[in-house]
Amino acid sequence: MADKPQIHAELSRDLSLFHITMMGLGMMIGAGVFLGVGNSIFVAGPGGAVLTFALNGIIAMFTAMSYAELSSAIPRAGGAYNFARIGFGRGTSFLAGWMEWFASSVAGSVYSLTFAIYTLRYFEGLGLLEWLPFSAEAAVKLFAGLIACFFIYINFRGVSETGKIGAFFTVGQCLFLVIIGFVGFAVAARDPVRIQNFTPFLPHGGSKLLVTMGFTYVAFEGFEVIAQTGDETINPRQNLPRAMLFSVFIVTVIYVLVAFATVVSVRPGAEGITGAPWEWIGSFRERGFGEAVSRLLPMGNILLTLAVIFASTSALNATIYSATRVSYALGRDRMLPQFFARISKKRKTPKNALFVTGIIIICIATAFPTTDVASSASIMFLFLFFMVNVCVIKIRRSMGDEMVYGYVMPLFPVFPVVALVLQAVLAVWLVNMSVTAWIVAPSWIATGFVIYHLYSKHHTVKAEHEITILEEERAPEGDEYRIMVTCANPNSALGLVRSTYKLCGAKNARVELLHMVPVPEQVPLSDAHEYMMEGKEAMVEVMLYLAPLFPVGTTIRYCRSVARGILSAEREKRTEMLIMGYPSGGKG
Repeated sequence: MADKPQIHAELSRDLSLFHITMMGLGMMIGAGVFLGVGNSIFVAGPGGAVLTFALNGIIAMFTAMSYAELSSAIPRAGGAYNFARIGFGRGTSFLAGWMEWFASSVAGSVYSLTFAIYTLRYFEGLGLLEWLPFSAEAAVKLFAGLIACFFIYINFRGVSETGKIGAFFTVGQCLFLVIIGFVGFAVAARDPVRIQNFTPFLPHGGSKLLVTMGFTYVAFEGFEVIAQTGDETINPRQNLPRAMLFSVFIVTVIYVLVAFATVVSVRPGAEGITGAPWEWIGSFRERGFGEAVSRLLPMGNILLTLAVIFASTSALNATIYSATRVSYALGRDRMLPQFFARISKKRKTPKNALFVTGIIIICIATAFPTTDVASSASIMFLFLFFMVNVCVIKIRRSMGDEMVYGYVMPLFPVFPVVALVLQAVLAVWLVNMSVTAWIVAPSWIATGFVIYHLYSKHHTVKAEHEITILEEERAPEGDEYRIMVTCANPNSALGLVRSTYKLCGAKNARVELLHMVPVPEQVPLSDAHEYMMEGKEAMVEVMLYLAPLFPVGTTIRYCRSVARGILSAEREKRTEMLIMGYPSGGKG
């Protein structure tokens, strides 16, 4: 009991539209673009690199619309976990949160390593690391762990500090990348021969686009971190959708600019270039972007280092925030132990969820190879986005009248359906980049499945949208014709008895009596018993006449939508006829 005030304490609501937009951009512009451009040129060719980011941006916008609609209706920390809980129930939602936690944590370790690799590479070029008593690989691991610790501390300081620091780094990274993009266009305009670098446009065929799109799609998942800020954003129903759509549009433009600049950065026939410039750039794979930029700009290496530092740190900051909030949401709903839901009294941050998330990020960054695991994170994000697109359809159709939407997508359900198909294709084709990813991802999901059935299933607290059985007494099993009768008002009980008696006699039926308790939204569900007596009285009145003659079962339930509760009970009881009382004094 002593822990309840901490668990139910509110997070601080300090984030503006600008802050959460920058958090989304910060999570997207990270290692994905720096590692992805060179790989895309190598696999799909010069035109393929530009198309990869442009087409991924379009697909990401479709899913961002789904996130925007659901976040505007359900503005709470948890993201896909919350959407799946409402759309499909506890088991699916736990797996969504479990995958989301893992994917964001591993992405955080990748960003910390990216920061360490590029920063130490620059210092090594200046001859500043010769004094180190250990190998370069050990230095990268150590530095990655230290930078992860720094941003874990920043997150602990509070959401205001997280948002301000993240916004600063994100503005810096966007500025550097936009400069690179515009310089690329200026160089191509002044020296048109560089446009020949796009010939042939797709040297390996269009099918290679599916490989590169699957590999780089993780670079567009920033709207996921925005969804985690629902408890801490000012005016969340309007600002969350705006931030999601703005961030995807901005990042797509930046990615296309950068991909174009990378291709035209090397002049045909330049020193050291014997073949096609795009082949030379692609030969460096992950380092292709860096090698190209070093030739595009004076002081290219230092500009690249600064861009990577800003991008990696803002992405690391955002992924720590996202992973912490989803694990906090799992603890809040008792999917994981209450330990994860503890909030610091002073900082108003989920300190224990942050602590465990930090351990995962540091351990992966310092002790394990991350390439294949990062690809696993990409697959899990694709799985999550697939699930969210299904959720937006399910929730709109089954619960749309219960939701208060701040944003509703146009042309529903065209965009989520198209996104579902395309994301499934990208996930399958990602096997061409990493077979291990298709081993790691299912293994993590299987682990979550075991944890859910051993722990979460038995400890989860009920959510307000769930249908709750308050009292139930089942009738003896039988094969009779099933009739469900809804009871709410004792004044209509005799009328229900007459109608039901005639039908039961004609059909040799069994009766299922149902009362949906009308608990006001502002009243806690624990007080439902105070609102069920009138309906219970009506149910007893009906039973007095019918129970001696026919098999009768009773159930008293709560659902925020009475109509959805009745339909759910009807499906569960497999009834073949529904009898509802006529209004009497405003009640049925």
